[in-house]
Amino acid sequence: MVSGKESTRLFDDLLFPKIFRTFRIAIQPTKLIIAFLAVAVICLAGWVMDLSRTVVVGTYGPNKVAELGIYMNRLGDPCAATQAHIDKYKDQDKGERAGVFSTLWHFGSAKFHAALGELFELNFKSVGENLRDCFRAVTWAFRYHCIYSLIFVTIALGLISVAGGALCRIAALQFAQGEKPGLTEAIRFSVKRFTSFFTAPLAPIGIMLFMGLFIFLLGLAGNIPQVGELIVVLGMPLALINGALIAVILIGAVVGFGLMFPAVAYDGSDCFDSISRSFSYVYAEPSRMACYTVIAAVYGAICYVFVRFFAFLTLSITHCLLQLGIWTDSSTKGVDKLTAIWPKPEFMNFLASSDPAPTTWAELLAARLVCLFVLMVVGLMVSFIISFYFSANTIIYSLMRNRVDNTALNDVCTHFDEAEIETSTAELQPGQEQ
Repeated sequence: MVSGKESTRLFDDLLFPKIFRTFRIAIQPTKLIIAFLAVAVICLAGWVMDLSRTVVVGTYGPNKVAELGIYMNRLGDPCAATQAHIDKYKDQDKGERAGVFSTLWHFGSAKFHAALGELFELNFKSVGENLRDCFRAVTWAFRYHCIYSLIFVTIALGLISVAGGALCRIAALQFAQGEKPGLTEAIRFSVKRFTSFFTAPLAPIGIMLFMGLFIFLLGLAGNIPQVGELIVVLGMPLALINGALIAVILIGAVVGFGLMFPAVAYDGSDCFDSISRSFSYVYAEPSRMACYTVIAAVYGAICYVFVRFFAFLTLSITHCLLQLGIWTDSSTKGVDKLTAIWPKPEFMNFLASSDPAPTTWAELLAARLVCLFVLMVVGLMVSFIISFYFSANTIIYSLMRNRVDNTALNDVCTHFDEAEIETSTAELQPGQEQ
């Protein structure tokens, strides 16, 4: 028989159960604060940029359709239909306008919850379709609102580089050594390595564009009269090699994207070293990487449902107790005041519209403030998703590094922190030394 100590050691030798520590790491208040600040600033930037209201919605009324909805239609030619819709309602007096950020936010939220439901039913095909629709929505934004998308993505990537780097650093120290660095320490780490965090996701894109330029130029050479076809045929081997390399980089970048930030957080890697590590782990153990990713996704979905239920229960209890205290009817609609300023929250819709609408300035102001408070709850849920994502990928990186490079799980680079401490100590004046 196997003794209890031997069974415990056997369980410790298994790596995948360590992914289940993600919730405890992700729910840490310091990490939630960092993620919440990043979400708040990104949303603020999006709402400010949405003042341009560049998205053509169409006719007013309940049947209004935005250009994104037409672009996502798989029937016929979506690009032609979208352009025709834009041309039809491009004048301000013919249709309503919306913002790119708000349009993507509502679309992505709907697809996220749809994918979550399909994941619990183990319908991975539908999960993949919902994720594909999210990528198509991003393609729509860059195709029809390129300048807006470039500016917003630059702002968002900069904020995510700081917040994500801090989250990965906290998760690395907590998972490897049981330490819990403070908020300022984690932010200072990510700021000093901002270049590595910011350029790591962009470098593979730049490499693929550079390699694809050769294939593009070869295609242009094919237009040369009489000799163009021969040039294309002679250059075809190099074009195929470039195409294969682009495919390798694309797969590695998509699958190993989540490992790039943890590589910097764990090993203090630069941009190219983090890319090299993430690619090597993906291609060295693809089945193990896929297994860890699926386990983390399913576990994350369960944790998200729990967090959402907790938030829903909090709002429902608050709403019910307020309902017991507010008994005065509205002077015009004959309904209680609470319904006008805060409709009863639903599990899948915390921000239901007020029916009836507020009738006085006090009710309108109260409704706006209540909406702000509920948005903060939603922001905390989104912060948990971000914290869980970076924490899970940090743990997966540690497990893959242990498997591929035989590096101990508790091995995390701290020599640069010690160097900074020595430098700051050396800069003290002799009379200031403690």
